[in-house]
Amino acid sequence: MPVPKAELHLHIEGTLEPELAFALAARNGIDLPYANAAELRAAYAFEDLQSFLNLYYELMAVLRTEQDFADLAAAYLTRAAAQGVRHAEIFFDPQAHTSRGVALGTVVEGLWRVLGDSERTHGVSTQLILCFLRDESAESAMQTLRSAEPYLDRIAGVGLDSAEVGHPPAKFREVYAAAAELGLHRVAHAGEEGPPAYITEALDVLGVQRIDHGLRCMEDPALVERLVRERIPLTLCPLSNVRLRTVDTLDRHPLPAMLDAGLMCTVNSDDPAYFGGYAGDNFDAVRKVLALNEEQLRDLARNSFNAAFLEHDEPRRARYLAEVEAYAFPSPPTTSGPA
Repeated sequence: MPVPKAELHLHIEGTLEPELAFALAARNGIDLPYANAAELRAAYAFEDLQSFLNLYYELMAVLRTEQDFADLAAAYLTRAAAQGVRHAEIFFDPQAHTSRGVALGTVVEGLWRVLGDSERTHGVSTQLILCFLRDESAESAMQTLRSAEPYLDRIAGVGLDSAEVGHPPAKFREVYAAAAELGLHRVAHAGEEGPPAYITEALDVLGVQRIDHGLRCMEDPALVERLVRERIPLTLCPLSNVRLRTVDTLDRHPLPAMLDAGLMCTVNSDDPAYFGGYAGDNFDAVRKVLALNEEQLRDLARNSFNAAFLEHDEPRRARYLAEVEAYAFPSPPTTSGPA
């Protein structure tokens, strides 16, 4: 069994594997512009964030009904549980669905049909985080938040995702203030492709409690010092960074330097169907390629639970942390020489 962990940066739409996409397309009478799942998977060669987003939104067309969203959530939980995820705080993008005629209630009810019982069925506790598309207007974000109010018993927080460059966090000042008044947690993507200043703006203007990605903080020593001092969690996604060419190759990922600097890093999968791996795969990759030791890996797992929005259930957090402390890492494989 992999090390117990929380997944804090996971877009449920980004767990749509090609095989499920074709199954849902057939169920809903939708023709995909690919001959089969293998051809679709071959299209997952992205030049940057925008090239990924183009395909990401195109494939969402297969998600139409509550059952589609329920099937999507169930497929994710099955994979996540097998990779050691004990708690998942799951992003969803309502504007990407309402803009094509799928009601917000269809999305939330479909997801919650599975997530509401996820601990019993999969051994994974879950929360939902509603994300605003930053390349849409601030007015659209506010309308989305107001439309979500009947479902706030199932929504723990708000986030900000999609195309970062040219869409600074301050654009969403008012909707984040409204979310805070509703008692929602706040997170935001910042410092992935956007500059370090976006991280500072997300903290100071939006009042976020976690930074999603945050890689580019390393370009600003004063910002790093602040993030360390204030214990602001960063939800890193190593395989995603390589697939989207934010980092050239995994061996050049700044994670070791970020840990050495004292940053509160976590490792997550982002959009695993597109980026080559789920949470456990990301842990395995950084262990192998970045040569992280057991204590660094344990610290990443600890950080994930400490950064989770579990303040309403501290005994649960304590149980998860105890699982991390008790975990025995398997010995790395060795090669035997000739007898």
